Amino acid sequence: MTFASYLKEIGRGERSSRDLGFDQARLLFGAMLDGGVPDLELGAIMQSLRFKTESLAELLGFHTALDERIAQLKSPDAHLKPVVIPSYNGARRQANLMPLLVMLLKRLGIPVVVHGVLESEGRVAAVYVFRELGLFPQANSRQAQEALSRDGIAFVPIGALSPGLSNLLALKNRLGVRNSAHTMAKLIDPFSADGTGGLRMVSVTHPAYADKLRDFFAESPGAALLMRGTEGEAFANPKRRPQIEFFAAGASEVLFEAEHGSVKCLPALPDDCDARTTANWIRETLDGEHPIPLPLINQLACCLYATGYSEDFSQAKAVAAVKARLPQAA
Repeated sequence: MTFASYLKEIGRGERSSRDLGFDQARLLFGAMLDGGVPDLELGAIMQSLRFKTESLAELLGFHTALDERIAQLKSPDAHLKPVVIPSYNGARRQANLMPLLVMLLKRLGIPVVVHGVLESEGRVAAVYVFRELGLFPQANSRQAQEALSRDGIAFVPIGALSPGLSNLLALKNRLGVRNSAHTMAKLIDPFSADGTGGLRMVSVTHPAYADKLRDFFAESPGAALLMRGTEGEAFANPKRRPQIEFFAAGASEVLFEAEHGSVKCLPALPDDCDARTTANWIRETLDGEHPIPLPLINQLACCLYATGYSEDFSQAKAVAAVKARLPQAA
């Protein structure tokens, strides 16, 4: 496999570069995941894709290559889609409340898999908060399956799901910038071979990528909730709800519009964003000592609807409003 031919297509600059076809993209990303691309060519390919940005055909080809190699899990509930949440950023300015959403889903019996990194330099990664809550990462996919079947929840390091993708993500430290692997990580569904399939919680930072992913979901199977993330993490901003859009079998539906304008009443949030303070606040909130921010209740309702927990969205909103406010013992 010669990589110069790929670089001649994608490495000609912003105006002269050409997109790869689906089959080319699938073969190329497969080689990247398998460690079959020499370092020099790999760096050039990654930078070329970053300057050009990925086309729809490339995203579909890359995702197919990843899906062919990802470790698969089986949902413990044949009637509900498990929720799949990526965690690769971490919080820097405000508390990382993604674990609160996860605990609410667990309370309602919806299986949840969180996948991501074990360290987040300069940020508070979700895994740090989970550890304070007593939920520890699983060493491999077998242990992840056992935890999911036993507890209905598992945190899986990306290296356990896809060593190849983990290696590509780690290149950010050498190259200084993100690459296509970071986009692919958000689209992982370790239940794709299962009859149920997973509900992916996909967050974006830049509007242009939201448009790209809308096109992607329109052409790909599976289900996803798409929204603007909070500091890159996949939970609704507790101070101002983002638009939340549901995709399934190529169709889309905006479940909540984005909130605009000034915030009339700020929710009570943790005093600091460190892992211990955040975890303590989450425990207290689950025990009914603090109100759950409304945007997170809205996001929970979207999950109830998209996983099949509720028959329609009105019912999902009503269930989320009631269940989210009950103390943990309930």
